[in-house]
Amino acid sequence: MNPLTFDDRVVVITGAGRGIGRAHALLLAARGASVVVSDLGARVDGSDVDGDDPAGSVVEEIRAAGGTAVASRADVSTETGAAAVIDAAISEFGRLDAVVNNAGIVRTAHFDQISTAEYQRYLDVHFFGSLHVCRAAWPHLVESGAGRVVNTVSAAMLGNPLMTHYGSSKGAVFSLTRNLAIEGAEHGILVNALAPGAGTRMAENSADSLSPEVLQYLRTQLLPEHVAPVAAYLLHPSCAVTGEVFNVAGGAVSRMAVVTTTGIHDPALTVETVAERFDEVMAITPDAQPQAITAPQPHTT
Repeated sequence: MNPLTFDDRVVVITGAGRGIGRAHALLLAARGASVVVSDLGARVDGSDVDGDDPAGSVVEEIRAAGGTAVASRADVSTETGAAAVIDAAISEFGRLDAVVNNAGIVRTAHFDQISTAEYQRYLDVHFFGSLHVCRAAWPHLVESGAGRVVNTVSAAMLGNPLMTHYGSSKGAVFSLTRNLAIEGAEHGILVNALAPGAGTRMAENSADSLSPEVLQYLRTQLLPEHVAPVAAYLLHPSCAVTGEVFNVAGGAVSRMAVVTTTGIHDPALTVETVAERFDEVMAITPDAQPQAITAPQPHTT
């Protein structure tokens, strides 16, 4: 198979100053993309901003390797900040073809110890950050004709100890992904998501919710560089899937599917019928159907 390259493609990556986002940026730039490295430099729990410039450091790294990149330190959790990130792509490179929404924050806490304000902060960064960037990018992705969006969700949206605030906000990003896939199909915009696992600052800040064995495995075996190839493929013009979520960790890649079981049908349904036949409702049989996005895509020749 010929190498998949990104020559003449412009990609915005948020949260790209460290960890998984940095790995995305380095790989895409090495494959020919012009990259906007977006990173506010926030602390991992979102409580404040550190004094360093991780976005600038990654841009220097890309340029030293012969790649093309520009940095942005705008705050994507605000509408104006997200617009500034997209404006950086247009002003520097004249176009935009793809977006990776990777910016995130995390800390662990019990459900009843998390303030409403903190829930809002997680929504602001994860959900609204992704939404604001996509809204600002949308007309440019339409113009591209082969626009691509990769959002970042988490297995925590399916349930994880001490992560109700984080998991709930990632669940919102999952729903955003599915609905944008439908909206984008007629314009050739494909929208997918990653549920990554890697030993990053965010994983370290989630240590209270992980066993020591899992944390050590994350640190030594699950590298950010294992995640980036899947993101890159989903951003490539040759990719044809949309509305999907992929688990990616340590070289393992799998599809996360929402499945509807065959279930039961009884027009005279009673409480007792539900109780008696509940195993049939729950059973995942070969007839169970994944809920795929089936919106029509534009005809290409």
